[in-house]
Amino acid sequence: MSPFSFAFEKLPVPIISPSKEGFDSKNTYNPAVIRHRGIFVMLYRAEAKEGEITGRIGLALSRDGMNFVKHPEPVIEPEYSWERIGVEDPRVVKVGKIYYMTYTGYDGETARLCMATSKNLLSWKKHGPLFEEFPFKKNGRVNWTKSGAILAEKMKSGPFKGRYIMYLGDSNVWLAHSKDLLHWEYEPEPVLRPRGHLVEPGPPPIATEEGILLIHNEAFQRDENLIYTVQAALFDWEDPRGLIRRTEKAILEPEFEWERRGWVDNVVFAEAFVEHGDVYYLYYGGADRYVGLAIGGWEKQKVNPG
Repeated sequence: MSPFSFAFEKLPVPIISPSKEGFDSKNTYNPAVIRHRGIFVMLYRAEAKEGEITGRIGLALSRDGMNFVKHPEPVIEPEYSWERIGVEDPRVVKVGKIYYMTYTGYDGETARLCMATSKNLLSWKKHGPLFEEFPFKKNGRVNWTKSGAILAEKMKSGPFKGRYIMYLGDSNVWLAHSKDLLHWEYEPEPVLRPRGHLVEPGPPPIATEEGILLIHNEAFQRDENLIYTVQAALFDWEDPRGLIRRTEKAILEPEFEWERRGWVDNVVFAEAFVEHGDVYYLYYGGADRYVGLAIGGWEKQKVNPG
């Protein structure tokens, strides 16, 4: 079965919801999830009822990937000028003994793609924005980079041999590459363009026998509504700029009331994809207020070809 033969079933209720009080009392959404010593560790975007902060990063733990217990305090908060309004939308990979988190730093005007690293998923060292300059405008502004999803292994051949790659952006998707995961260079031409309103990377890319699978998010205008859906694209192993194909039908789209009504209506937005036994767990934000889970995938295939 091809990795493009997707079959996911969503749980009908959220697995994470806002608390009654505290730093995550308004919205809890767009999580990263990774396994650590057999435990599912979720790092989710959290917003409080009071104040102007658009994001802190909360932590929750689970043994089964469905039932999570929240940590009482955020693990990452705004500190610097480039993130003074929010730290948002984490994505996490592990390379060697280090966890690498890409996240959005928002200063109230520009959303910048930033990096933090950790050895334990609790204490994080921030490395700042990954690109000092990014000339392609979004919302009328340059330097708007926002989102990045890293493939957690080096390319084995082709023009980026020996380098890590990342897909980034949220109007188009660009490719960037790095020797050390901390210093990145971007390619000037987008590798994935929107078919509707916008396109944005989702979870970290996945190595499959057929190519590099990027689950991503796309927004489309339907009637008078903007609808966020989860889609997928397959890129060439030899040259990860090369798009092989992309889904014609959404993997996920808003269906339940809690996906259709929230802080932002009509949103499913994926950022985490975890293998669990014979299936995959796809974690997503619902209506910018909740965390949802879809279970499924495709027939498992050999990875890391060549």
